[in-house]
Parts: sequence; structure tokens; C-alpha cells
Amino acid sequence: MQDEVAPLILIFMSKEQTIRVRRRRHYDPDPPPVARGCDHPECASEGLYRAPKSREKLNDYYWFCLDHVRAYNGSWDYYAGMGPEEIEKSVRSSVVGDRPTWKLGQRSASGRQYKFANGTRFDLFPDEVKAHVEARMGQAKRKAERDAEARARRKLSAEDKALAVLDLTAPVDWDTIKLRYKTLVKQLHPDANGGDREAEERLKVVNQAYSTLKRAAIA
Repeated sequence: MQDEVAPLILIFMSKEQTIRVRRRRHYDPDPPPVARGCDHPECASEGLYRAPKSREKLNDYYWFCLDHVRAYNGSWDYYAGMGPEEIEKSVRSSVVGDRPTWKLGQRSASGRQYKFANGTRFDLFPDEVKAHVEARMGQAKRKAERDAEARARRKLSAEDKALAVLDLTAPVDWDTIKLRYKTLVKQLHPDANGGDREAEERLKVVNQAYSTLKRAAIA
């Protein structure tokens, strides 16, 4: 089977002369890229490796051959010409991606200000949106406070119930609680009650109450 031949375009210049032009097919391979020379003076090698031109032009590159890019990188010093304070400031800024920062709690999302390229400042949110955000934040804060108070009441209530099981009331010290617990354990022990089921169940409740008070004392 013969290879397919690209179609020909005939351009008629005159009766005596005809020029044949071979048209490039869409699936022909792309032409090779234009070679880039090494930017190092007096180097005729191809520049295949890029390196930033300066600290201020990190997206603007020199193109070097392998030997010269190694030499360039070996002598590269990002902090050249900067003092200790400038270096420390640059390092701290790079940690957060060179974005502005402020102390925690000083500014909320509704209070951030931005500026156009010409320096004119503007608020990202209009006043009514900021008022709504602040109101919702206030509601969330009050709810968190109520939840914390409820947890505190539940914790106190559990301790009061545990003290009631031991026939004690607050305020009471830990030595008194331990002494009362030991007394009840002796009274309710199965060996002292002939295997009485009611005393056994009562002992379980006493043990649970003592565990509750012990956890509260450790906390």
C-alpha cells in the first residue's frame, strides 16, 4: 500500500509557469522550538535552565546552560544588601505568604479594610452587612456563655447527687467523703448482708457516686 501523499495546491502564475506548493497537514508534527542561547556572556550553549534575575524580579528570568545555572545559583543570595532587621522582617512575612497580619482578636472579618491599586481604601462589607455579622457574632458568644453555664450546673448537680447518695451535703472535704464511703462499703458488703440483692444494688450506686466525686476532685 502506497503512503498517502499530501494534497497539492496549484498556483498558476502564467501560461508558461506553474508553482507547486505542498500544503501542511493538520496532523504533521510541530516544528522544533526556537533554540534559546545561554545568557552568560561568551557562552554559545543552549539556555535550558532559568534563574530569577533579582529579589525584586522573581518572575523575570535569565536562561543558562547547566554549568552556568549551577554557578549562578551557587552565588545567589536573596538577602544581599539587607540588614539584620530587614532580613528578620522578610522571614516573618514569608511565613504567612507576605500577607498583612494583626494580633488575634484585634480585628474581625467585618472590620477589614482593603485598598485599590491607587491607594484608596474601602470596606469589603457595607455597614448593614457588618452590623448583621456583629449581631450574629454576639448571639454566638452569648450562646457559648449559656452553654458553659449549663455545663457547670450539670457538673455541680452531679456532685450534689453523689454527695446525697453518701448522705453528705456540701461543703465537705475529701477526707470526710472517703471515710463515709468506707463506712457504707462495710455496711453494704455482700458478706455483711448474707447476699442481700437490695444491699448489693445499693453498693453499686455508692460506688458510682464515689467515682463521680473522685473524678471531680481530680479535675
